[in-house]
Amino acid sequence: MSKFRINRNKGRIIMQVLKFGGSSVANAGNISKVIAIALTASKKEPVILVVSALGGVTDQLIHAGVLAAQGAEEYRQRIKSLEDKHLETVRELLPIQAQSATLSWVKQQLNELESLCDGIFLLGELSPRIKDKLVSYGELLSSYIIAAKLQSMEVDQKWTDARELILTDEQYGNAAVLFNKTNERIQAYIQIHKAQIYIVPGFIASNEKNHTTTLGRGGSDYTGAIFAAAVDAATLEIWTDVSGMMTADPRLVQHPKHIPRISYQEAMELSHFGAKIIYPPTIQPVMKKSIPVWIKNTFEPEAVGTIIEQRVDFDHEIIRGISSINGIALLSLEGSGMVGIPGFSKRLFEVLAIQQINVILITQSSSEYAICVAISESDAAAAQIAIDKAFGYEIETGKVEPVKVETALSIVAVVGEQMKSHPGISGKMFGALGRNGINVRAIAQGSSEKNISAVLSASDVKKAINVLHEDFFETTYKQLNLFIAGAGNVGGKLLAQIYQQQQYLKDTLRVQIQVVGIANSHKILLGDGGIDLSNWKTILQQAPAGNIQDFVAAMVDKNLRNSVFVDVTANAEVAGVYGSLLSKSIAVVACNKIACSAAYASYKKLKSQAREYNTKFLFETNVGASLPIIGTLNDLVRSGDKVNRIQAVLSGTLNYVFNHYDGNIPFAAVVKKAQEEGYTEPDPRLDLGGTDVMRKIMILAREAGERLEMEDIGNEYFLPLSCFEGSVADFYIEMEKQEAHFKALYEAAKAKNCKLKFVASYNKGAAQVGLQHIPADSDFYHLYGKDNLVLFYTDRYPEQPLVIKGAGAGADVTASGVFADIIRVVG
Repeated sequence: MSKFRINRNKGRIIMQVLKFGGSSVANAGNISKVIAIALTASKKEPVILVVSALGGVTDQLIHAGVLAAQGAEEYRQRIKSLEDKHLETVRELLPIQAQSATLSWVKQQLNELESLCDGIFLLGELSPRIKDKLVSYGELLSSYIIAAKLQSMEVDQKWTDARELILTDEQYGNAAVLFNKTNERIQAYIQIHKAQIYIVPGFIASNEKNHTTTLGRGGSDYTGAIFAAAVDAATLEIWTDVSGMMTADPRLVQHPKHIPRISYQEAMELSHFGAKIIYPPTIQPVMKKSIPVWIKNTFEPEAVGTIIEQRVDFDHEIIRGISSINGIALLSLEGSGMVGIPGFSKRLFEVLAIQQINVILITQSSSEYAICVAISESDAAAAQIAIDKAFGYEIETGKVEPVKVETALSIVAVVGEQMKSHPGISGKMFGALGRNGINVRAIAQGSSEKNISAVLSASDVKKAINVLHEDFFETTYKQLNLFIAGAGNVGGKLLAQIYQQQQYLKDTLRVQIQVVGIANSHKILLGDGGIDLSNWKTILQQAPAGNIQDFVAAMVDKNLRNSVFVDVTANAEVAGVYGSLLSKSIAVVACNKIACSAAYASYKKLKSQAREYNTKFLFETNVGASLPIIGTLNDLVRSGDKVNRIQAVLSGTLNYVFNHYDGNIPFAAVVKKAQEEGYTEPDPRLDLGGTDVMRKIMILAREAGERLEMEDIGNEYFLPLSCFEGSVADFYIEMEKQEAHFKALYEAAKAKNCKLKFVASYNKGAAQVGLQHIPADSDFYHLYGKDNLVLFYTDRYPEQPLVIKGAGAGADVTASGVFADIIRVVG
């Protein structure tokens, strides 16, 4: 005997509606979970159990119908597969003694289905009406099998065909419910047929001609809401395969947050803009009755889930969630003939309505010169033809342009009821997108301010959602995705430093550094989830072959948020890719001096691109390894100071060499040791020939505002010209031959009580480098080891210069300077 609680105010039985989706009833094992949940719930109040078709069945039914309409006899194989699936489910679910009647009923339905497809095959046509009849078998079969299982358990249950209760219009495929008659039928049915569990197939209904209709894909949610509203249910529970709604799609975002409570309006906005947890029309019937909707997980029934209700006590989160719709086309109608003339918008929307094309987003310029609408990409061709035909006269007379159609677009929407009382949300949203090089094609925001929508390229959707989610929800840390070119001495030290400091940076600066790409001269290692830095050398050896162009293509293709390219090579080809990366809003951190010491126009273009695409181009280690030379110079200039003169020892290599050469050990041996300790360029002649120092003083002069080229810099060479011929090995042999020359240089300085230092200078537009005799009273005299020293003489420091001194060479310090620039990208 069923037990019922009565709603005293309305004189109705208090009920609850539970709807289970396709993944929840995918097989016999899952159905057993569904039954357990329903039985537990029915101990409190009677349950209306709404179910979808078994997982994947609806798609298989449609495919069978399409094959039949195309004259392909494979549809029979599809039907046989469906028959096997359902019969197997019955055998697994029901005890043997209870199987016979259900197996016969299922077989009968599949025979009817095959006859229907035979008719489609003969006619060669799958009309919307027949398609609705075809797909209805999925829910009918699943619900009947579940009812049979409950009956075998002697549960007080009642199965009913939803087509006998839900009445709709004749819009096949997405029928509109006739609520007054539907509510009367459901209420009468419940009053007459008493049970503890009512089993109802979702998705399907019928019209007044008694033809089968459907409520749109995902319509089983809608069925649940229709029944819940009709019986004034205590709750509507939507059971799926996730534990409620999330702040973003977990397939796109690594760490989405759970939403415990959400308002009806927010849920509708999120579901409209692509959140797949709930079917958009579901909210409307229950919202009118203030019936809470609870999103639950069939496979984790104890999880809290998400409650959708009328009023929500807002927490500190201003944004409730981020959603997206793919497959969007943007239609633009433009023309001076539209300005000040009423009726253009009305005509446009009438044309689309006649074609039964749904408008997803609308935006119009305040000048009335243009109006844009976003529609489904599948409707774009039909819309274009219809609009151009409707505005044929205006197009012919030049009042408007033919409609422009852009495809391969998506909509990203930020949703939250609290946005209306918090200024700056749209600025934060578009600022975050802009910083990551994501171009916005159109924008829409309703007067209710619950939703800000942006149309953008479909290729940018994942990146955009991650960028926005990080800015609005992930207050714990910001993630940088590093692509590192160069895995040699400095590159190896850099990776070791990142590995050592990853947790520290996450804990103290809230920055998560993730190395997602490493490339050397012949291999490329990629890993979206981050490369294991404890074992990167071994993994890189096993990586596929590739060059720098392949590496750049991978960076652009992955389109990750907060991407940073780090160049720790001395390679001209690598330096040549900076511009293409900056134009994609990928930050560049360069240890490589080639780009900034190239032609002045190229240097300026890179700086300009970084500004234009709102990203960073940092190269502190181009001069002085990790010493804050360029950063200090930038601070002087930005604060209004003028640099008049620079004197500097900028080569840690040359300083090391001349500090260790005393005429007793061959000059070639001292240079060799410097190279072995990582103080020189791969080709030491770049250091000893002064080229490296020339590049450095030129970079400083350029950063001070001077237009300077390499040929403008004087260089007093101390190396014999013969040392520049041949390979690096030849260079060392030639230095040994020239030992007398180097010893003479040393002895000449010693005779004057001076030291040899390779000094760079810049003075009001002129720059030069060369070996000098440094007396004991000079700032450069007491410069030891591999140290650098820079003296800035400015308007504010005219006589007593601003001095920067410290180690200017070595893999460890250079790597630490690169690392510091990487961290500066965050700021």
